[in-house]
Amino acid sequence: MSAQAAAAVLAYAESAIIEDDAVAAARARAEELGATTVSPATGALLAFLARSANASNVVEIGTGAGVSGLWLLAGMHTDGVLTTIDPEPLHHRAARASFAGASVSTGRTRLINGAPRDVLPRLADASYDLVFVDGPQLELPDFVIEAIRLLRPGGVLIVHDAAAEGAIADPGRNDPMTEAARNAAMVVAEDDRLLPVVIPLGKGVLAAAKAG
Repeated sequence: MSAQAAAAVLAYAESAIIEDDAVAAARARAEELGATTVSPATGALLAFLARSANASNVVEIGTGAGVSGLWLLAGMHTDGVLTTIDPEPLHHRAARASFAGASVSTGRTRLINGAPRDVLPRLADASYDLVFVDGPQLELPDFVIEAIRLLRPGGVLIVHDAAAEGAIADPGRNDPMTEAARNAAMVVAEDDRLLPVVIPLGKGVLAAAKAG
């Protein structure tokens, strides 16, 4: 497939996803705050993987305004709980508004205001069906290590912007953000319990299933 054809396929994948009003409102809140969001196709992938993993207990590193959280909740059990971590109070306020706008009951979300590096060690080993990593790029390797610990056997790891916006494949790039993405990918590749795949949607997604 030519580069032009590949780009056309990716453009179609993004345009094929129509977000509902609640996700669109959450995306508007994110734009107002300058918070990063997943692309529509990446969001749909989150919902798909949550449904495929039969997820009830999910951890999200990086709440933002709730766009990715809404997609995750869409794929989870109707009584599942999303634990989402972010150090920015304004993000939590926006996410609560986004969840309320989608009629998500308060019992289905656990918003933790704090730095992920401080919060993650307090979460229990092998207790979560899915972990979505969307935190600061420089901390990706540490987040991935923690995520693997948190996953139950058969659980799914998802890393957003795992390709450092494409820089990871450029041997001439050795800046800290690109090196962090490479190190995170190596953590996954070297763990024999994980079955990884790179998915070229949005900013690039690395997903891995933990052996059951």
